[in-house]
Amino acid sequence: MATSPSTLGHDLTICDREPIHMPGAIQPHGMLLIVDPAEGAIVGGAGDVASLLGNQWLGGSIHDLIGEAGLTLLRSTIAGPVVLGMVATRGLSAVASREGRFWLIELEPTATGEPGTDDALTWIEHGGEEFSRAVDLDDLSARAATIFSRLTGFDRVMIYRFLDDDSGKVVAERHAPDMDGFLNHHFPASDIPRQARALYVRNRVRVIPDATYVPAPITGIDPALIGIDLSNVGVRAVSPVHVQYLKNMGVAASASVSIVKDGILWGLVACHHRSPRGLSYLQRKTCELIAASFAQQVTAKEEAAEYRERLRLRTAEDALAQRLSQEYDPDQMSALIASDLQRLLHADGFVLQRGATLNSSGNVPPPEAVADILQWVRAQGNILLHSAALEQRLPGARAYRDLASGLLAITLSTDEPVVLLWFRAETLQTIQWAGNPHKAVGQAPDQPLTPRASFAAWSEEIRGRARPWSPAEIEAAHRLSRLLFDARQRRRIGELNRELTRAVTDKDALLAQQETLIKEVNHRVQNSLQLVVAFLAMQAHAENDATLTRHLGEAQRRLSAVALVHRRLYSEDTVTVIDLGRYIEDLLAEMQSSMGAEWTGRLTMDLAPLLITADAAVQIGLVLVELVINAQKYAYGGQPGPISISLEKVRNRFRLTVADRGQGRSGNRTGFGTRMLSAMVKRLDGTIEESDNAPGLRFTVSAPIATPDEA
Repeated sequence: MATSPSTLGHDLTICDREPIHMPGAIQPHGMLLIVDPAEGAIVGGAGDVASLLGNQWLGGSIHDLIGEAGLTLLRSTIAGPVVLGMVATRGLSAVASREGRFWLIELEPTATGEPGTDDALTWIEHGGEEFSRAVDLDDLSARAATIFSRLTGFDRVMIYRFLDDDSGKVVAERHAPDMDGFLNHHFPASDIPRQARALYVRNRVRVIPDATYVPAPITGIDPALIGIDLSNVGVRAVSPVHVQYLKNMGVAASASVSIVKDGILWGLVACHHRSPRGLSYLQRKTCELIAASFAQQVTAKEEAAEYRERLRLRTAEDALAQRLSQEYDPDQMSALIASDLQRLLHADGFVLQRGATLNSSGNVPPPEAVADILQWVRAQGNILLHSAALEQRLPGARAYRDLASGLLAITLSTDEPVVLLWFRAETLQTIQWAGNPHKAVGQAPDQPLTPRASFAAWSEEIRGRARPWSPAEIEAAHRLSRLLFDARQRRRIGELNRELTRAVTDKDALLAQQETLIKEVNHRVQNSLQLVVAFLAMQAHAENDATLTRHLGEAQRRLSAVALVHRRLYSEDTVTVIDLGRYIEDLLAEMQSSMGAEWTGRLTMDLAPLLITADAAVQIGLVLVELVINAQKYAYGGQPGPISISLEKVRNRFRLTVADRGQGRSGNRTGFGTRMLSAMVKRLDGTIEESDNAPGLRFTVSAPIATPDEA
């Protein structure tokens, strides 16, 4: 049958509905027996069974025909087909298969001189060797046509490949010199309708020894057996439409061998003969095995070609990734990689949209057309879309199909719109049909289907199509979208890092400037304090009043505590923190010097290292000076005596202890020093405790350790 998929969908439906697997008859060159396995009884059959078993064959036992060995073999078989071998003295070969609960036994006459098993193995080995030498699919198909022509002896052998739209194309052929050839001719999908293709997958070899046969109907004990499924039966009658189709081609006998790749019908080996001709069961099995070997080589050749294509794409992607890893301005990068991206997918043109910027390479549609395509692509909402016939999805594309019949588009989800468009130009195709596909099937009211009668070459020009995008190219586009997205993200992260680095550098420079200024201020303050301390010392030595001299000395020591902090800040690398232990040690050394030689060795220290802010250090220094002055004044009445000072860290607090061995508490202390001491401790958010040192007093100051973050 023949029809055009686009214009004769109704006729296609008619063909697809024909129940060709339940013809209710067989071809008369063989016989069919339907056997009930429970009793081994023959419950139905077709063909010239009476000449074999007599007129009373219906209801008889199959045991009389195949013997006990044949019955045992059948009972041990779950699925078929099962070769039962030769039927003794009858010159018939028997093959059995299961259909539901019945056995279907086919009987075919054998001819003298038929090829044996050794011949079959030789053909299978020869076919495998020939196929392995093929360099590509065209060479492989040509070798297959030659092998099947020699094996079957048919006048014309075609390797027929199914296309994506279920139509077919003859990709290789061998035929007798005086026969018409169909090489590179196309046949419409309805020539082999859907249910026929399904049967070709299930029953791999199909033979019609004589197209002029008269079907032999099924008869049976149960009339329902007439509709039994004969899908697995080799002698099954074929559709009358197909028989007429063969007659219209001038074919008297035919054979079809399925080429099944990965469970899908890839194509057929179609054999035609101008006179009746059959194939024995062994020949059919040999053809089936050689076709399976051919299908394996098809897979190998396609996978090898796909591997080479994937390798090319991967190599190009790696080179592109290397370029994308370099630091370029985004606009500059877009312009640099446009031609690379075009070549990557073998496109005729390429457009990259980044925000409002467009970069192109090769032949692309005019700007207004590109704008329409971009708008349409974004409206689809797909990350990736592709078409080899763009005008079928975007009608306006017909105006520029010479530039963009094929489109592959990628949309990247980034902070600004990024769309990549690959274009392929229209590829004008002239399809050579075996007959006009638009005059394929006819059916008058209340009349049977009739196939087309002419197979004369008929040309059709196909417009608006480009070379399809291969699966490897589509996968590469997916990877490319990830590659470009990652590169864009890396570039964005790099920009943010550079901005952050600049901000940090500017902040560091500002902090360095501020620190320099603070050190300069500290230096000037230190000089001023040193000058005041010196004036106080001079004044104290010049005075004859002991009380005034004592007050001047105390003021000098208090100022020394402040001056020492500034001096240490000026000499250290940091202007924010100092080591409290070292600071107290230096402060006590200066105090001891100002207190006179008689105090040498009287101050003992046990100081832990402890970092603290400069502001807190000043206040702690003033507290320490005040406690030492009080011990000097009240514990020993101005005379030398031992004073111990300790500093330790207790969790997140410091503990400063000043203890004497003097006379203990005497009276209330409410002078300036005491008030200043309380104020300093309060500013430290701390506490001061007084306890008996037996003899003497112990003062313990505790406060949180102030760090720069807390200050």
